[in-house]
Amino acid sequence: MIRIIEVGPRDGLQNEPETVATETKIALVDALSHAQVDEIEVSAFVSPKWVPQLADALAVFQGITRQEGVSYSALVPNMHGLERAVEAKVDRIAVFTAASESFTRKNINASIDQSFGRFVPVISNARELKMPIRGYVSTAFYCPYEGRIAPKSAAQVIQRLFDLGVDEVSIGDTVGKAKPDDVTALLSLLPKELLATRVAMHFHDTYGHARANARRSYEFGVEIFDSSVGGLGGCPFAPGASGNVSTEGLVGEFRDVGAPVRVDLEKLAVGRRIMEQTLNRKLGRPCRPDDEDCA
Repeated sequence: MIRIIEVGPRDGLQNEPETVATETKIALVDALSHAQVDEIEVSAFVSPKWVPQLADALAVFQGITRQEGVSYSALVPNMHGLERAVEAKVDRIAVFTAASESFTRKNINASIDQSFGRFVPVISNARELKMPIRGYVSTAFYCPYEGRIAPKSAAQVIQRLFDLGVDEVSIGDTVGKAKPDDVTALLSLLPKELLATRVAMHFHDTYGHARANARRSYEFGVEIFDSSVGGLGGCPFAPGASGNVSTEGLVGEFRDVGAPVRVDLEKLAVGRRIMEQTLNRKLGRPCRPDDEDCA
């Protein structure tokens, strides 16, 4: 069974220049809950100075209506963020680093080693609280500053996260430049027993390769994928990066190859329309023309 992690409310909105109202974010999360995605990354407990769009993370968590069978997660960079996540009754936290030194410094003003130093106590305390932990590895294939990242370098960062005790690692194509052969080169270095249950893929669709990359990942045994309703997203620290692969498009891709996925596209469209009205623009056409339930 394919597991969909909907990152629209966090990764999809963090780069929007105009502040999205808390009530709108709550309505979006509630719509996504009704669409039966497996997990929703609701927000991030980060400094408002760096990501002002997500300054209302606690209020959003307090306002949503949680649905049985859906997990609600948040990005957490440090111990203060973890404390706020506990207050918000977050189901799962996520820590983040990158496979590129340059990107890590641009993103959080730290080296890769320093990024690990910051979240080691977060992981330790979360484990004591019996809180599931995800780790993000950005720029696992290409970096906007360094170019191609050696698969071995990315694999080492991924393994380092597992060694620290995270339950799952999301491998990110932050600039959307990876192609299926790049996916093969990296996934072939990872233990096969991790792929189906503990590795997730996070593709951006800058060059139109995201669905093909997801398909190649599935062929390797990966069954967890990040996506964003309507393809919302981008990265403020990755110039030129477009949005995440759309949840609608990813679901259609997997259903084409006979992979089971439980997302209700008709209900998901409610969330997309909320954001189109809020942002006053059409989101990228997420489905094939014959997808009637995704119109």
